[in-house]
This record gives sequence, C-alpha cells and structure tokens, in this order.
Amino acid sequence: MNPPASAPTASAPTPLRPTHALRTHDVRVAFHGNEVVRGVDLELRAGEWLGLIGPNGSGKSTYLRSLLGLVPRTGTVELGDGRVPDPTDLSFMPQAPELPPGMTVVEYVLLGRTAHLGWLRAESVQDRQIVTSVLRRLGLASFADRQVRSLSGGEAQRVVIARALTQQAPVLLLDEPTSALDVGHSVEVLEMVDELRHQDGLTVVAAMHDLGMAARYADRLLLLERGAPQALGCPEEVLDPALLTRVYGHPIRVVELEGHIVVVPAPRPARPAREPHTTIDLQSRRTEEIS
Repeated sequence: MNPPASAPTASAPTPLRPTHALRTHDVRVAFHGNEVVRGVDLELRAGEWLGLIGPNGSGKSTYLRSLLGLVPRTGTVELGDGRVPDPTDLSFMPQAPELPPGMTVVEYVLLGRTAHLGWLRAESVQDRQIVTSVLRRLGLASFADRQVRSLSGGEAQRVVIARALTQQAPVLLLDEPTSALDVGHSVEVLEMVDELRHQDGLTVVAAMHDLGMAARYADRLLLLERGAPQALGCPEEVLDPALLTRVYGHPIRVVELEGHIVVVPAPRPARPAREPHTTIDLQSRRTEEIS
C-alpha cells in the first residue's frame, strides 16, 4: 500500500489547458452560517472519472449541486475553455430522481433536451432523433412506451442515465448512482457509464458510497470529511487503511483480490464466551410454592 495521499491545499489556480474539462477553485457552501463544503480545489481532465467519497454528511452531494448552481456557493467553477458552465455543459443524475406518474420512458428521456430548448420552444425532429438514438444505444428502445413508474430499479436507473445522455453535455455528474441497486445492477449501471465515457470522451464526477466500486471505476478519488478535502489521488493512494479508519470512525481494512481493491470493515474483536444458558422451569417452581 502506498503512503496516503495528502490533502489538496488551496493555491492560485494554474492556467486552464484544452485537456481540462472542469476546474473548481476554493468552492465553499454554507447553510445558516454552517460551512458544509470547505475550499474544494479540483482540476478534472477531459475523459476522466473522479469518484467523490466520504462518510454520510461529508458534502459530496452538496459539492455536486454547487457545480450546477443549485445551491449558493463562493469560489469559481470553470470549463476547460475558461467559460462558466451553462445548463447545457453539465448533466446531472440525482440520487433519488423523481419519476412522474403517467409519463412514458420516451417522454421522460426527452426532458434531457430541456436545457437546449428553454421553456417555450417545442422539441424538434432532431431532438426526438437524439432520444431515439440514446434509447437504442442503451438497449431501451423496447421500453419507449412503458410508464416510468412500472420499471424495476435497474431499468429506471438506465432510463435516468439516458435522460442525462440526451442532454449531450461533456461532463456527467452522478449522485450515488447505485444507492438503491443490488450488486448485479450496480455493476451493470457503472459498466454502462464507463463504456459511454470511453466511447464519447465523457468526463464523470460521481459521488459513491461503495469504496470498492469507486476504486474499480474511478481514475482518481477525492476524499471529503465534513466538507473539507482530505486526500486526492489514485485509488491506491487515497484508500489508505489508517486514513479511512480516521475519517469513517471505524477500523477499515484494504485488501487486493484478483487485481481489484476491496475495502471492508475490520473484524470486531472476539467476544468472551457466554456462560451456558440455564432454563428455569417456572411451572415447577409455581407448583412447589403452592404445595
């Protein structure tokens, strides 16, 4: 195991280069005077997958929302060309997406074009062609006329990803994309995202609670604790047992299994053996008392 990666420190931002997809400098978010994201500096390369990890309440979701302008923030967020992102540049898959009743899959996925249409313009033939292409690509064409509320968890996640891809943004933000899925569907969804990333050159920023999955798919990890960056680097550097034990507040082991990093809670100390359980015959005792 390599030495733990050091926490990134605030400094003057370096000049943007064409290889950059996104950069944030000293991003901070506070609610009612309580700072929940504290000075996140990050430079994302085009085509990179960054995993955001940390305990519940560490600021992962809030940081993602700050990139979209959904929460008030200070600091700067820039694209590789120096522009401030507009709604067409960043697509977002929330942790618990709302699936409206009575809406079909094709209608739901078409909502991904809203950033390009605005509120007054109707979708064009081209917009519908984009939706059809994405549905086919993700193996969802046969689902087009189904109600979104009728889908299984894995199917619904694929449809939500389809909506995000229909936006055709270069940066994809995912908030716990597998939190409601079993292991099989989790791998299916993450494999799909990874394949699309390599095919289309997408840049992915994903908040992930499963550290093993984060190590498997992300190029780099950013570890947050109470909103503050603790480590930034490749999975082998960031997933240091001592560092994770401190941040998560529980002993953690990091092992390698068939070439993959596996993160598990350390076993509890063996408990002392209990004394043999003695059964009390209440009926016999009651009979003795009466006699």
